Amino acid sequence: MSIGLLVAVFLPYFMRIDLALAQKISSQSQINSLIATAIAVTIGYWLFRQLTKYPGILSTSYIIPAFVIAYGLVLAVFFFLRLDYSRLFFAVSFVNALAWFHFAHLMVKKFNRPVFDVVPFGDAKSVTEVAGADWIVLSEEEPKLFSRDGLIADLRADLSDEWETIVTEQAIKGTPVYHFKQIKEMLTGRVDIEHLSENTLGSLLPDIIYLKFKRLVDLIGALLVLPFLLPLFAIVAILIRREDGGPIFFHQARMGYRGEVFNVLKFRTMMHLGTHSGTPTGVTAESNDPGAVEAAKTKTDDQRITRIGRFLRKTRIDELPQIINIIKGEMSWIGPRPEAVPLSLLYQAKLPYYRYRHIVRPGISGWAQVNQGHVAEVDEVLDKLHYDFYYIKHFSIWLDVLITLRTMRVVLTGHGAR
Repeated sequence: MSIGLLVAVFLPYFMRIDLALAQKISSQSQINSLIATAIAVTIGYWLFRQLTKYPGILSTSYIIPAFVIAYGLVLAVFFFLRLDYSRLFFAVSFVNALAWFHFAHLMVKKFNRPVFDVVPFGDAKSVTEVAGADWIVLSEEEPKLFSRDGLIADLRADLSDEWETIVTEQAIKGTPVYHFKQIKEMLTGRVDIEHLSENTLGSLLPDIIYLKFKRLVDLIGALLVLPFLLPLFAIVAILIRREDGGPIFFHQARMGYRGEVFNVLKFRTMMHLGTHSGTPTGVTAESNDPGAVEAAKTKTDDQRITRIGRFLRKTRIDELPQIINIIKGEMSWIGPRPEAVPLSLLYQAKLPYYRYRHIVRPGISGWAQVNQGHVAEVDEVLDKLHYDFYYIKHFSIWLDVLITLRTMRVVLTGHGAR
């Protein structure tokens, strides 16, 4: 960070004489620019750290968004307060900041791979199957610690007095001591739950204050965006109708917030067979019969998907009509994917604690969607459920911002669509 300030702030400032001569800029403008770019670099670095603290993130791809937001905010303040500043100073500072933090992050990633010691008892050794770090499994008879980054142990295993002393001493010395599940969560972005009594989610409720704030942001955002989406909706409607003459929208009963059934609205992406393609609202527990379950599944390369539907799915434009569900309070922009009622009832019957995902509003996009994509089989849904639990445990504005950026990347480029 300190070198980043030197490269992105003070280096352009020391060039201020040349810059001032080139553009006839006052010394006060240079001082204003110095202060402003220092603030921008600090905010950009802080945003970058917040966005990249979650696992499975290609960190360098979030340097540009973080610093664009930071410099944009500072420039907006200067614009509205009518303060003098040097545009060239800002431009040089911005380019230097991007170059330095890209270089620094790549160097850290290349030469600073984390190394952990693993206590060889209980289930602790299961962490060695996880990528993203180097693991040193300690000898049971002659324990000798090597790691600089921490000690991994199964803290619920029955350790001998000697090993309990070793773990305790390391903690007292300031060495990070992790329960093996904790480190797996940090590296995979998934939370495995076997018993709610373990309280691995920290709390059985997400942050209530943020839950209410998120609802307000969802509503305001939906109302502001809707007018700009209407022209796109009109174009998509024409394309869908011209392809096969069928209905424009798809309605389906989904299991939502607090287990309430609601009617989701999407652009139709499958062939029109002359009947209503969605599941009617008011579906009850009897809807989990095999026929309803199979009809609710969308398979990979499903032959029912139309040509325009394939494009809409790849860019996730088919999801945008759910903005109406957001306005009604049935959904959020970000959250666990709402499943069709027959599928939700099936998963609820086969997967422990599946209903717990309904503790937050379902979303158009979410942590499971950007990490795993759409799945329907029970074993795949179990993996997806672990991502949903991670989202609930780390329920915060920063995780929502990260998911939003990754979703925008898919919508704008199609890269990463699943």
